Amino acid sequence: MDIIREPGKIEEESMRIIDEHLKGYSFTLQESQVVKRVIHATGDPTYAQIMVFSPGAVEKALLCLSQGKNLVTDVEMVRVGISKKNLTLLGGDSSCFIHHPSVIELAREGKITRASQAVKWAREQIEDNIMVVGNAPTALFTLLDLIKEEGFNPAFIVGVPVGFVGSREAKEELEKQDRVPFVTCRGIKGGSPVAVAVVNALLKLAVEKRGEG
Repeated sequence: MDIIREPGKIEEESMRIIDEHLKGYSFTLQESQVVKRVIHATGDPTYAQIMVFSPGAVEKALLCLSQGKNLVTDVEMVRVGISKKNLTLLGGDSSCFIHHPSVIELAREGKITRASQAVKWAREQIEDNIMVVGNAPTALFTLLDLIKEEGFNPAFIVGVPVGFVGSREAKEELEKQDRVPFVTCRGIKGGSPVAVAVVNALLKLAVEKRGEG
């Protein structure tokens, strides 16, 4: 058996195979770049069936990134996977507050998840920036409650929490709202690798659009 060992050729062949799986779908060219990266990261072509973009989502995300907006993530696993090089080129930064001592204490007192408390605690950092939820449905539920009930206004949401409890429902609620542009995936699939793949695909597109890729 001939095994491809050169990194460039491995990726080239991977993308060729993924392109075959995307035939018949109506993604825009930019949306397809995001979906391809998700499939590449997960090894799961069925993401083509469940990825959802709000109208003009990619264009709005690229505008946000080009303006140097910051990213706030629900968990550290997402934050550390994001391309620091490309984010820095665009003038942005990334933060995660789930391990902040105040968040831990308040979550314990309120008997809620740290992911949920972190969204409440960091609302000023999230306002007019990009929230990335890759793990915790409670973080996404809290974010959506703030948007609905208190006029909270993040610039963009990547909402792909994973799990059997609350994940599907949180993403359904994200789809129902039309105030904040978003990228999500339906059902119980998702997770930190998906969130990272979405963000890194968007960052790559934004850097290329600026002519720095």
